Amino acid sequence: MEPVDCLISGVFVWDGLAEARSEAPWSIRIQGGRIVALGPEPELADDAQAAAVFRYGDAFEQVTAIPGLIDAHVHLTLDPFIGSPSKQFEVSRDAAWNAMCARAGAMVRAGVTTARDLGAGEWRELGLRDEIAAGRITGPRLLCVGQPVTTPGGHCHFWGGEASGSAEIARVVDRQLAHGVDWIKVMATGGVFTKGTDVRAAQFDERELAEIVARARSHEREVAAHCHGKLGIRNAAVSGVRTIEHCSFAGSDGFGSDFDEAVAAEVVGRGAWVSPTVNAGWGRRLEKDGEPTPFFERMSKCLGFLREAGARFIASTDAGIPGVEHHRLAEGLAAFSRYTGATPVETLRTATSESARALGLETETGRLAPGLAADVLLVRGNPLEDLATLRRPLLVTARGKPIV
Repeated sequence: MEPVDCLISGVFVWDGLAEARSEAPWSIRIQGGRIVALGPEPELADDAQAAAVFRYGDAFEQVTAIPGLIDAHVHLTLDPFIGSPSKQFEVSRDAAWNAMCARAGAMVRAGVTTARDLGAGEWRELGLRDEIAAGRITGPRLLCVGQPVTTPGGHCHFWGGEASGSAEIARVVDRQLAHGVDWIKVMATGGVFTKGTDVRAAQFDERELAEIVARARSHEREVAAHCHGKLGIRNAAVSGVRTIEHCSFAGSDGFGSDFDEAVAAEVVGRGAWVSPTVNAGWGRRLEKDGEPTPFFERMSKCLGFLREAGARFIASTDAGIPGVEHHRLAEGLAAFSRYTGATPVETLRTATSESARALGLETETGRLAPGLAADVLLVRGNPLEDLATLRRPLLVTARGKPIV
């Protein structure tokens, strides 16, 4: 689908930064896949130059336009209904490709117009990225990492990124760069998805992580680090990674059971972005029999401390792991708000302007402003007061392509 020159009128507008949406309905004019103007009506209400017009304000009491959402941690190659890595590899290549395309389409229809794919084994998600960019497949703008760097037998070793020592680490990083990745990812600790690894244990030391960061930045790439245990979190922060994935302070009693205020302060002080992968499933773990669950109490303490200390958060879900569907970011945002104590506006920023900054896309997307890509999500109601409105998109434009 090609971009469509269009006019959206009669909508309240939240630009991705402000504390509130516009006080009155505005119009948004889109040309060539970009926002060219937005402002109060009737200034922009003339539809003479628009190939398509989307008028609101008559049929609905309130419609709000916000920037398209960003999910900073997904795995498009993974089927969330397949529980084990070995079973994932049994899916035929054609079926896997078709499923990836379907997931991408579902994401953008749900208002997710940008996503960062944080790992797979055969670079197929890069092919999907390029097909979407060329307009041949409908889906969100994608950033991809390819094969994550991991230790022999380490987390997600089955994706082919095993490395031991500086020379092997460099070869794995260079292999991803040769395939045209946008980011580099490293598994700084073990992970739940890989049997035989320990989520509490660091897989690389501070020096090795710093080497990965330096090599990536020499090619103008940033590094995302998978981190559960506190030593891995600390190593990642000190080494200069840009985003810390999960940041769960996993201990012997589960996520959040080994929280360390000093390590959390290190994360904040070093300026790393926290990508906590709070997904829809977390919403089901808030309470049991009317009481907060131990999981909620532990993780709200971790994430709440980080927020109060000034951590910079970006929205992420880890979509693709068992039970986490790719198109349900909106439910994850509602859960994030509960676990962190963030207001709806703060939460929305993590999925728009803040994510765009963290991912290096702030001059392309994440806000509604002239010159930026026309990534627009329209919902009935006011998401700055009720995040549940995000679950009912009225219209999505992805780089100016209307998806109704």
